[in-house]
Amino acid sequence: MISSSAEGVLRRAVLKPAPDVAFWARRGGLLFKQARHAASMNQQALASVSGTSRTTLSAYEHGRKSPTLETAGRILDAAGFRLVLEPKVEFTRHVGDDGVAFHVPDVLVRLPVGQALGIVAFRGRRYRLADRGERGRAYAALLCAGAPRELLDHVDGAFLAELWPELELPSWVRAAWRPLIEQVRRAGDFRDV
Repeated sequence: MISSSAEGVLRRAVLKPAPDVAFWARRGGLLFKQARHAASMNQQALASVSGTSRTTLSAYEHGRKSPTLETAGRILDAAGFRLVLEPKVEFTRHVGDDGVAFHVPDVLVRLPVGQALGIVAFRGRRYRLADRGERGRAYAALLCAGAPRELLDHVDGAFLAELWPELELPSWVRAAWRPLIEQVRRAGDFRDV
């Protein structure tokens, strides 16, 4: 006889969907193929340089086989790439009082310095993020109408928290972003890219 607490754990385990292994094998295979093409290498050349066989590399690229993390790193390294950990950021889509959609992430990220202080082109305008005033104007535009990828690529969490009181934003955008900004200001809760 199974206890009620053990039965609850078993029920949750059964109801929890299994990860889609085939999906991740195909996705990993696509990464190998993209890295190989970017390096202008054929399968035989990449396999030789990375210490694996062409047949095995082909099986990885087609999702028929999954490499260990060490092997994946070695193959990507041989093609001139690094295997890196990138934070997963989820976005909530909102629609403002003006009918325009905007997105709010669940966390703010810290960008590499060159990216955080670079130049961004958004909606036909170029902003120099190294200039504090232009950064504020860029952030206001991005928070109001930026797509998730644009926000991830151009909005640095620490710079945003510092500029927050000065940003000219519609009340609905400010209200949607406020909880995240307050959380970050209290805890310094950033993820590094």
